[in-house]
Amino acid sequence: MTTSTPPRDKAAELSRGFGLLAALGVLLVIAGVVGLVYTGFATLTSMLLFGWLLLIGGVVGLAHAVQSRGTSFLWLGVIVAALNIAAGVVIIVKPDAAAAALTMFAALLFLTAGLFRLVGSVVVRGPQFGWTLLLGVFDLLLGILVLASWPSSSQYVIGTFFSLALLFDGLGLIATGFGGRRVVGMVSGASDDT
Repeated sequence: MTTSTPPRDKAAELSRGFGLLAALGVLLVIAGVVGLVYTGFATLTSMLLFGWLLLIGGVVGLAHAVQSRGTSFLWLGVIVAALNIAAGVVIIVKPDAAAAALTMFAALLFLTAGLFRLVGSVVVRGPQFGWTLLLGVFDLLLGILVLASWPSSSQYVIGTFFSLALLFDGLGLIATGFGGRRVVGMVSGASDDT
């Protein structure tokens, strides 16, 4: 004999889940705003977090590689795990140098993306020509600005990107949470009317 949850209970459970999603979004927005105010701290925090994730991932990968002894995966798994562990240790020990390297990589990525978008928009001249050209110019300028003040820009660039990612992810979760609650309310209200 199976017991089924009444639709009203399921709707309340869904609504509560969407409310928790919105609350998590609020926390992420607060963390993003704090990170934008204290970009140096956000850079250091994100680098240390990245280092610890690499280190833990390397240890887990090493354990997985050891468990797969006797397969062709063993040596590849050991090498990848060792590289992750080494990179994690270097980032944890020297987060400033890691932030400088990552900032240089981000600047070169923006320059390359901007150049490709500019050339692509001029060559293809598709329906999004103006937007692609504008985005290419923006990427190029951002790369030049970051490189022009490098290595001092490495103190705030990574933290700014990390904080903006938290901020926009948080706003997305808030919108999803409130939108989900609204849809659940509309559906449960419609089912009550029938």
